[in-house]
Amino acid sequence: MSGIERVEADLFTDGSNNAVVRLPGRQFPGVLIQGDSLWGLRRDVVEIRDALRTGETAEALEAAEFLIEDLDGLLLRYTDALERHGLRRPF
Repeated sequence: MSGIERVEADLFTDGSNNAVVRLPGRQFPGVLIQGDSLWGLRRDVVEIRDALRTGETAEALEAAEFLIEDLDGLLLRYTDALERHGLRRPF
């Protein structure tokens, strides 16, 4: 895609980090993850991979638990927004 296309989207939460939005033509909303947050998620996965490569399974498990907590927070925000607006979950 070249350039920027402006569209109207439905905003189901406040516009802060991890906003729940639905783009035109989509049945279900998604979670808008800011670039720095996306980079942080990737960094966490790399940390887990590197710990596993070096045999540091306890460290990998701890990092995985933190990552799961972060993802659970995103998922909770998403499911709460859907429930507040009477939408069913896509899963």
